[in-house]
Amino acid sequence: MARLTRAESQARTREQLTATAKDLFLRDGYSATSLEKVADEAGYSKGAVYSNFRNKDELCLAVLDRIHEEQVAMITEALVGADDMNGLITAFQTWAERSIGDEAWTALEVEFATNARHNPEVRHELAIRDKAIRDSIAALLTGYAEQFSITLPMSADDAATALLSLGIGLGVQRAIDPSIPVNVLPDVIRLFAGSPTG
Repeated sequence: MARLTRAESQARTREQLTATAKDLFLRDGYSATSLEKVADEAGYSKGAVYSNFRNKDELCLAVLDRIHEEQVAMITEALVGADDMNGLITAFQTWAERSIGDEAWTALEVEFATNARHNPEVRHELAIRDKAIRDSIAALLTGYAEQFSITLPMSADDAATALLSLGIGLGVQRAIDPSIPVNVLPDVIRLFAGSPTG
């Protein structure tokens, strides 16, 4: 087996640290998880953490990026094969039932955002990520509106902001009370599409 280059070795270390931090942050929370604990659980020294991440905030941003990538992959997979608006909304609802209100993920997002309120650099990083998500939603809305000849009731950017805000709020509510139905979000998408709600 070929020996890893320095860059490959560092990438593997970073990957393992991110995966371990994700497990710990989701299980124990952001504040309760120290960098020492991440290093120890991953089988590395604390120095290895600092050679890959400037601080715990940067590590948590990497973890959130990983979670968002996983959710995008899940929703993309769910939407593949849906060939009409009804199929798309049904597929989206299936993803939403599984993901919106996940207690560990929701708690991590809220805790980290709350902790970041006094840190302009982290708030800026979160704002960049939030805008990227809104832009992706707006692009999807625009594409599907063109594909299915739908006139959105507001700009795609505003619709994306509304849907993301509703999704975040619904996620927090469902993390507290999982019995709250998720169908309100697909129903709002149906309203945007001019379709009757379920």
